[in-house]
Amino acid sequence: MSASARIIGNFVDGDYTTPDSAELIDRHAPGTDEVVSKVVASSPEAVDAAISAARVAFDSGPWPRTTGMERAIILNRLADLIDRDAAELARLDSEEGGKPIILAEGDIAGAAGLCRYAAALALNMQGKTFTNNGPDFTGLVLREPVGVVGLIIPWNFPALILCQKLPFALAAGCTVVVKPSEFTSSSAWAIMKLVAEAGVPDGVVNMVAGAGATGQALTESPKVDLVSFTGSTVTGRRVLAAAAGNMKKISLELGGKAANVVFADADLEDAAGGVLFGMNFNNGECCVSQPRLLVQDTVADEFVAEVARRVARLKVGQPLDRSTEIGALIHAGHLEKVNSYAESAPSHGATVVLGGTRLTGGEYGKGQFLSPTIIDKVPSTSSAFTDEIFGPVLTVTRFADAAEAIRLANSVEYGLSNSVWSKNLDTVLDTAKALRSGTVYANTTIDAPPQMPFGGYKASGIGREMGEAGFEEFTELKSVNIRTGSRAGSFAIPATR
Repeated sequence: MSASARIIGNFVDGDYTTPDSAELIDRHAPGTDEVVSKVVASSPEAVDAAISAARVAFDSGPWPRTTGMERAIILNRLADLIDRDAAELARLDSEEGGKPIILAEGDIAGAAGLCRYAAALALNMQGKTFTNNGPDFTGLVLREPVGVVGLIIPWNFPALILCQKLPFALAAGCTVVVKPSEFTSSSAWAIMKLVAEAGVPDGVVNMVAGAGATGQALTESPKVDLVSFTGSTVTGRRVLAAAAGNMKKISLELGGKAANVVFADADLEDAAGGVLFGMNFNNGECCVSQPRLLVQDTVADEFVAEVARRVARLKVGQPLDRSTEIGALIHAGHLEKVNSYAESAPSHGATVVLGGTRLTGGEYGKGQFLSPTIIDKVPSTSSAFTDEIFGPVLTVTRFADAAEAIRLANSVEYGLSNSVWSKNLDTVLDTAKALRSGTVYANTTIDAPPQMPFGGYKASGIGREMGEAGFEEFTELKSVNIRTGSRAGSFAIPATR
């Protein structure tokens, strides 16, 4: 164990707890295999204590009854604190998650921006009034906080996805229990300290560390009113099943298998850059990455060759090296799974154009490094085409016309995002409307401000994050029907004959 390894515990009702008796989970940095943190494996009792603190804070504490202005001030203060500690937060996510430090820095800037956007929503939380149902009737539709929410955060964007959820829940007036991934818990632990420093009352935000059992306990608790989960579709189905017993609300942001659909009339220089970015963003460990290239057959050979030239120039290296463009994959088992698609490509009639090898020795040492991979002529029936690979692997499939491109794009079980590349506005709009995904990027990829709602169709999830829709996930609607004036005799039971 490194002398600098961090101990990551729980944050409950304003107190930081790291019980001596708790089992600790070693976190090995993907780039070096060195133990950089030890994460408490929370017991069911510890999870219940955090939920109980959030329950008391919601039922009898001040937070749900504060004004939008008060919540906004605190959320803006939290954003300022995240900016202040941005370098350290980025280092934690890069070291534990294996992502390039320059990308981690962008994540932290995005996290602060999400807090500021949520602050604006806190000021604008509103319902409706209906006055057209008679002179003595007024209908009010109130928007209220849903209650205690559990936030289960994945390992690929620890701070950013935390801030796609936490500030929106706080803006709505909810209280929270956060469960970060056991692989990347350090930035959440650090942000808990910033939450307290920003002035969030004790018990409003809590954190429990641990692995799957910790998330299971959070999901199953009848004292939790909503669970917002981001992760794999396989785990999302388990979360949905666990929540069914107590009928809590669920928001799920799950897997993806996005396509970059490149038509022959696209700006092929721009499209090549977009494909490069889409396949390798965050080491390809991203639900909205673009691991499928669907390219029109008349330009396919030339276009794939250009993409391969660009991919071959990418720098794979240590995550904390500022020149690194692709870092280390999250752990050894995941690297083996990702690379298995290149190894099995010939058996499906596909061809590995580039990469498909683990990088070892020299600067790579014992780290989990994979060369970025391109697999050409991938049939739509193969696992490489249908599975969420979640690594720096691009599959190439050719199409003849728009109808075939749309059919191929929609043929997988996922529906999180897709990209369309064409100079023809009709082609762009017609294709965007036909694609069954929650987001479509047109002549760009993985490019959206916090005002835009984000979520999936089909097996990619339930509900939305970000935008007004993401804020509304953390609220309930209440109808108040009011009659004015005397109602004497209005409710008399008619006499029977």
